[in-house]
Amino acid sequence: MVLTLVLLRHGQSVWNEQNLFTGWEDVGLTATGEREAVAAGRLLADEPGLDLRSLHTSVLVRAIRTAELALAEAGRSWLPVSRSWRLNERHYGDLTGKDKKETAERYGRDQLQAWRRSYDVAPPAMPAGDPRRSDADPRYRDVPRESLPATECLKDVVERALPYFEQAIVPDLVAEGARGGAVLVAAHGNSLRALRMHLEHITPADIVSLEVPTGIPFVYELGDDLAVVSSRYLGDAAAATAAAEAVARQAG
Repeated sequence: MVLTLVLLRHGQSVWNEQNLFTGWEDVGLTATGEREAVAAGRLLADEPGLDLRSLHTSVLVRAIRTAELALAEAGRSWLPVSRSWRLNERHYGDLTGKDKKETAERYGRDQLQAWRRSYDVAPPAMPAGDPRRSDADPRYRDVPRESLPATECLKDVVERALPYFEQAIVPDLVAEGARGGAVLVAAHGNSLRALRMHLEHITPADIVSLEVPTGIPFVYELGDDLAVVSSRYLGDAAAATAAAEAVARQAG
């Protein structure tokens, strides 16, 4: 049995365009981001044999809206949906809302790179009582207060995302795989990096170089033991590479 998993990073957000650290801040898509989502849906619709049957997203609007636009274009708006805060973007702590280039100029490129792409170095925590914190947000009312982060490194994202993957996404993969179906996960750069790190057995040292482009579906074929049989971006591979390089230049 082959299990088919599709990962989709949200389209360009308003803060992506402005080159700001976004994290758990709930910002919408730009017009470009909406076009990316629609284009992703076209790729999903045109992929031979791809039978999407269920959807998982974060609880952030940019991922939700990307999935809605993509699935509408693919004729799959009716898919059953599960959402979890565990698929949210990494929490950028006190960097949330700050310009990436200005942060590089203030703290130095090495420090910025450590905060952005190291495995176990978190940015400065968001202070208690800060209005940017998620404590009073109703979407997290059922999450234990001690589980809501004030900052995160990628290791933290892995530790919160993998339980959801194993307990919610894998059962759907197995169930849909038995019927020849596929599962779509619409999420964020770092939560998708966490899943890819797990599935591809990428080391903490190597994960720092993995960039995830916005709005381009990435398809896995997995064995029933979740071993990767094949993986690829849909559409033009060169375009996916160029988009990933553009993400890497954002702190530039």
